[in-house]
Amino acid sequence: MANSNRGTISVNECQILAHYRYEAEQFILTISCPEIAQATLPGQFVHITVSEQLAMRRPISIMSVDKDNGTFDLLYKIVGEGTRQLAKRKIGDMLSVIGPIGNGFQMTDKKIPLLIGGGVGMPPIIAIAQNIKDNDYYNPYVILGSEVPFPFTPISSNLAGFYSSTLKTMPLLEDWNIACGLASLQNFKGVYNGYVTTLASEYLDSLSEDDLLKVEIFSCGPHPMLEAVSQLAKDYKLPCQVSLEEYMACAVGGCAGCVVEVQTDNGSAMKRVCVDGPVFDSQSVF
Repeated sequence: MANSNRGTISVNECQILAHYRYEAEQFILTISCPEIAQATLPGQFVHITVSEQLAMRRPISIMSVDKDNGTFDLLYKIVGEGTRQLAKRKIGDMLSVIGPIGNGFQMTDKKIPLLIGGGVGMPPIIAIAQNIKDNDYYNPYVILGSEVPFPFTPISSNLAGFYSSTLKTMPLLEDWNIACGLASLQNFKGVYNGYVTTLASEYLDSLSEDDLLKVEIFSCGPHPMLEAVSQLAKDYKLPCQVSLEEYMACAVGGCAGCVVEVQTDNGSAMKRVCVDGPVFDSQSVF
C-alpha cells in the first residue's frame, strides 16, 4: 500500500512473488504492487531497497507490467554488493520500492519504431514493446544484444520479420507477435554475430525510402552502445530517443548526483537523469 506520494511516485511495501536466476548472474524479479503496475510508463524505473544491511537503494528499470494482477517485472544483473544482496531475497520477502520514477519514452506518429536494447538496457525496450503490442498502428522491430547468455531461452520465430528465418528471438516478444533479432559478438547459435547497430543498419537498409521516413529509434543500454546508436540515427537522419544509465543516490531529483550535460534551445544545461530523464533526445546528449 502506498504511504507517501509525490506526483505519480509512491513509496510502497511490496512482496516478491517470483525470483528467477539465469546465467551470468542475471535475475528476473516479479513484485506485487498495484500502484506501480498501474502507473508505470515505458522507460520509467523504481528505486528499491535491496536488504536491511544496505541503506542505499538501487535504481532498476521496469521490464513489464501486469495491470490486471498488479505486478511488475525487473531484470537485473549482479554488478556490486547491492545487487548481490538483492539476489539473496526470496519469494514472500517484502521490499520497500519507490516508483515509478522518471520521464519515459514518448511514442510519436512514426509507424516503425526500431527498438534497440543492450544488456540490462533491454527492460525499457521490452516495456515499449508490451505497451504497443496491441496497437495495429505500429509495426515495430526489436533488436536485443548481449555479450553474456541472454536471460531467456532464445527460440526460432514464426513471424515474418527481418531475418526471422535465420535469427532466434525472445519468447515473450514472439508471444506478443513482435519481430525481434538477437545480436552478440559471442557466436551464440541463432544469434546475429555482430553489434546491435550493425544489425540495425542492415535492417534500415532493407527498408524503402518511404518506410525510412516512418522510422524512429528507441534505445537503452551501455554508454558506448548509446553513442553508436545516436550516430546511427544521425547517419540515417532519424529521430532517436535514448534512456541513459547512471549511478544514482536519491533518484528523485534532490541530490543532483546523476546530472548530464544536455543541449537545449537555450544552450547547454545540466539535467538530472532520474527525474528530467532517463529518456532524452539522442542528439541532445551525444
